[in-house]
Amino acid sequence: MLLIMDGFEQIKQELTDLAGVTLGTSQFDALQTYADLLAEWNQKINLTAITSPEEIRRKHFLDSLSCLLVMNGTPSARLIDIGTGAGFPGLPLKILQPGMHLTLVESVAKKTNFLSIVVQELGLEPVEIITNRAETVGQSPTHRESYDWAVARAVQRLPVLAEYLIPMIRVGGYALAQKGESALEELNTAQHAIATLGGQAREPLPVTLPGVPEKRYLIVIEKVRPTPANYPRRVGIPAKRPLS
Repeated sequence: MLLIMDGFEQIKQELTDLAGVTLGTSQFDALQTYADLLAEWNQKINLTAITSPEEIRRKHFLDSLSCLLVMNGTPSARLIDIGTGAGFPGLPLKILQPGMHLTLVESVAKKTNFLSIVVQELGLEPVEIITNRAETVGQSPTHRESYDWAVARAVQRLPVLAEYLIPMIRVGGYALAQKGESALEELNTAQHAIATLGGQAREPLPVTLPGVPEKRYLIVIEKVRPTPANYPRRVGIPAKRPLS
């Protein structure tokens, strides 16, 4: 077993200090199982460069759960995680909010195979796993403008990421981008894209994780009007020709 925490009380206290959220023992056990599966599968496929127990706890789990700083108090019955990779931030959020309908989008089939194993082992439902590109999912009538929250962590720069996220959420819903030190500069360059897609950005929220010196920000975009039908554009176009 990969011991992700020195004990239940440590991560419980860290999560309470970070987001005012109480972690239960069953949720702790689920995170522990998730960490074990991550370590096992990371030997087979490249899931993450973060491998030490302390970094998994802080840079994966606590970082993912920092989203609760802006999500709490808002409708979050339906959440879609774009470019989820090994399941961050979507799966830790699902563990803490089991009633949420979660959709995980990842274009790499080996990674979605891993996600299926985690979901099965933890008995999480409802969780939908999609092996596809965000541009394609964003034009699907099943998913377009149907989520309360669309989230992503370290996928693309914000002008591109906005085109992935905003089409997914309903009017009145929110897009959330987890960003590092470039957050403020990215937000400045993304203002036109955000407005074009029907969004309105809030003031970025700085986040401090215990033992992590790097700056982190949560960028929240509220959807104030429908996204024009021609967005997102075809696969690859948003990254090649970001809205500006």
